[in-house]
Amino acid sequence: MREITAATTQRNQVTIPAEVRRLLGLKPRDKVAFTIEDGGEVRLAAASFSLESAYGSVKPIGGPVDLDQATRDAKDAKAEQTARELAEA
Repeated sequence: MREITAATTQRNQVTIPAEVRRLLGLKPRDKVAFTIEDGGEVRLAAASFSLESAYGSVKPIGGPVDLDQATRDAKDAKAEQTARELAEA
């Protein structure tokens, strides 16, 4: 087991040493998770994938969508498809 120490700043921030960042596969702006064990031991790990971590990672295809209009359009398309199928039967 190795121990690496780092100092906290006046704002209680700490720089994660390069060796630890490499081991965890951390890149700038990644999130980390602290797990506090019952005995008071704290573990540091790369944060798991979450909705929050994924937010903004994919650019939307188009602009905002009017869901009411999209619903009406889908219902109209289904009605037209059903009418075509009944006409062919």
